[in-house]
Amino acid sequence: MPEIKEKYTDKELQEFKEIILAKIAHAEEDLAILRSSFKNGSNNGTDDTAPTFKAFEEGSETMSKEANVKLAIRQEKFIRDLNNALLRIENKTYGICRATGKKIQKARLKLVPHATLSIEAKKQQS
Repeated sequence: MPEIKEKYTDKELQEFKEIILAKIAHAEEDLAILRSSFKNGSNNGTDDTAPTFKAFEEGSETMSKEANVKLAIRQEKFIRDLNNALLRIENKTYGICRATGKKIQKARLKLVPHATLSIEAKKQQS
């Protein structure tokens, strides 16, 4: 890992921690909604409809559940990345680009608080 040239102050780290905790709370709410949507076993009263319609609806419902499972997996990864960012705050390495060792721009961290690369390093990666 490159030499770390600057770090964020404790006050700045606290500000980022509050942003991350708020994002985690919101992400966990979204994840709960997603999980309940693909665990829901209701058939929405289609028992008395034509068999053809029911087959189409079941296919659509399966596709919807699969999409929600994929979204839930992405949300779980997002929460894990945010929790990892909290760990970096605790050990005071938060906001440091893992490629260059320089501070990641504050504006970037406010938008993507789990970022581990500066924009410059990210562009070189592409």
